[in-house]
This record gives sequence, structure tokens and C-alpha cells, in this order.
Amino acid sequence: MGGLVIGAIGVSAAYNVHERRDHVAFAALPLLFGAHQLTETFVWWGLQGHVASRVGVVATWLYLLFAFVVLPIYVPLAIRALEPVGRRRTAMTAFVGLGAVVSIILLTAMVTGPVTARLGRDHIAYDIKLHAGFLIVTAYVIATCGSLIFSGYRHIAIFGVVNLIAVAVIARLAIEGFASLWCGWAALTSLAIAVHIRFGGHPVPSPPVPARP
Repeated sequence: MGGLVIGAIGVSAAYNVHERRDHVAFAALPLLFGAHQLTETFVWWGLQGHVASRVGVVATWLYLLFAFVVLPIYVPLAIRALEPVGRRRTAMTAFVGLGAVVSIILLTAMVTGPVTARLGRDHIAYDIKLHAGFLIVTAYVIATCGSLIFSGYRHIAIFGVVNLIAVAVIARLAIEGFASLWCGWAALTSLAIAVHIRFGGHPVPSPPVPARP
């Protein structure tokens, strides 16, 4: 049900993009989050025995591929696309690069396995064999929340700070369910994205990149 509601919000966000091509990737996030939450529904059903275990395993992989491999690079790329040419947009490239490194490390960990999922209290606990987990998670948060916080759009920057606080709270309350709960939180933020697409203003001007002599 939640995935359908988020998907509907995503349709609204996509409708209000109009001719702003730089907002397309950012506006697509609610649709992606909606599909992501629907995917986790099949993970739940697989663990509860309501669907074939193979379906649950495939859903688990799809869920984690999006959360661990796609998002770390997609979010900073989407925010970078919003920025006009200037120093801020150039600086965003660092977040994209960091996100790419995180994606590669997490994908490697998934491929080498094992990848597991088990039912927790009000969440699903996903697990992959990851060395230096704290460092990787920190880099993940910097790539995603950091790109939001340094956006020239004030609403997006505030959105990034709120996400950073949410990450800290979720990690404190349920570290084993971090992937499930934070992605659930990210899905809820789809409404904030839709509001920005509909009513967001212009970015704070960024100093131009000095021309080469």
C-alpha cells in the first residue's frame, strides 16, 4: 500500500517537471522509491512463506541492488544535474565519485556473498559480508546526504540536513535494520521532493568556474 501511495506522489512530481530537464532525475526519485517499497513487500512475503522462497530471494537482490548500488551514485548525480554551471556543480562531482566507489564496494560484497535477509521487529535485517562496514556506511551517507546539503536550492539543503538527522536516529535505534528503515524513511521523503518540484524556487547563485588562460 505504501509503495502505491509513494508511486502516486511520484506521478505528481513527474507531471510537474514540465520542461525542466535538469529536474527529471530528481523528480524520478519518488517513482523509484515507490517501486523499491513494493519490491520489499515481496521480501516480506518470501520470509513469511506467502510466496515461493525463490521470489523472496530475487526481491531481496533487487531491493539491495537499488539501495546499495544505484542510490549512492544516483542521488549525487541527480543533485548535480540541478546545479547551474559553476563551482558548486563542479564540487558535486566529488560526491558522485565517492558514491561510485561505495557502489562498487557494495556490489562486490553482494556478488561474493552471502546475501541474507531475516525478519526483525518492524523491519527486515539485511546482511552482506562487508569489511570496514562503518567506514563504508559513512561514505554512503556523505555521498547521498552531503550532496543534498551542499545543493544551491535551500529546500533541498534543508532536506539533506533532515535526512542526516534521520540517519543518526535510525542507526541509534536499530542498526541491524538500517538498510530497511532508512530506505523506508527515504520513501516517505518523496512528498518533500514532490513539493519542491511543484513549488521550489531558484538555486543560490554559484561562483563561476574561472576560465583557463
